[in-house]
Amino acid sequence: MSTRTAGPRRVTPELIEAERVARRRRGLLRGLRLSGTQLFCFVVAAGFFALPLVYLLLQAFKTYPGFLKDPTGLPHPWTLSNFSAAWNQGGFGVEMINSLIYAVVPDVITLILGVFLAFPISRGWFKHSNVLYSFFVFSGFLPAGLIPLFVEAQKLGLYDNQVGYLILTSLTGAGFFFFVGYIKTIPRELDEAAAMDGCGYVRFIFQIIIPQMKPALATFAIFGFVASWNNLILPLIMLNDSSLWPVTRGLYGFFGEHTTQWPLIAAATVIVALPILVVFALLQRHLVEGVAGGAATGSAGVGNAPAAVAAEE
Repeated sequence: MSTRTAGPRRVTPELIEAERVARRRRGLLRGLRLSGTQLFCFVVAAGFFALPLVYLLLQAFKTYPGFLKDPTGLPHPWTLSNFSAAWNQGGFGVEMINSLIYAVVPDVITLILGVFLAFPISRGWFKHSNVLYSFFVFSGFLPAGLIPLFVEAQKLGLYDNQVGYLILTSLTGAGFFFFVGYIKTIPRELDEAAAMDGCGYVRFIFQIIIPQMKPALATFAIFGFVASWNNLILPLIMLNDSSLWPVTRGLYGFFGEHTTQWPLIAAATVIVALPILVVFALLQRHLVEGVAGGAATGSAGVGNAPAAVAAEE
């Protein structure tokens, strides 16, 4: 009687791929088993947030008689005429360009200034960096003083002109708190290596620090772009000339002129919201990583940089 003993199994690329697929399948099945209540909560939350948007999108494809006949049903017949009519009647072309300028220019300037401000404070280069850090964070919670800002804009000649509006919206310092937390995760050895190689401060920030902060910058680029694009109150107060209006100001006027034409208003709203969706689609893969990186270290003090502590250990 002969006996056969199994030798060690040979590891091949096919076997590794099969095990990877099996692990993925087991993880998926485990996730599906665990997601009973979670799936229900997800569906409810997604429906709660998405339903108004879906309703708005459906109204944009309805004819006006079709909307009056069935305000909550599906479009019948479907039509794209509302989009062309809204674009032509609203004159959104120039306003779109204005909004793009008002969103992109302050966003870029704010991000660069935020990095230059956050870096020395996150490294603790100043004598009272924690005090400065607390001061900037506290100032972020103060309400915007629109009346003093309006008076200041008039006194400085910034009222009702494009350059003045860009100056007013570019010096907000948004993202500072977030950037301080994120820069703490960048090793200090990079600073020392750059200094030993003779790298200047400005070049060091642009060529070494900013590339390391892509997720954080992308996150606040999205937040800043959305906030600037949706801003309605400040243009209402600071811009009187209709040729300088952003698209939100134009949409507000369009709504007043076509109060009963809900399919037309829905189409105009979709047109105005499209650039935000494009920006989010382009940068969304950095959003979660950036939020997690900044939030994980953002609450620590200036002197408690994780990278610094790890290096000392």
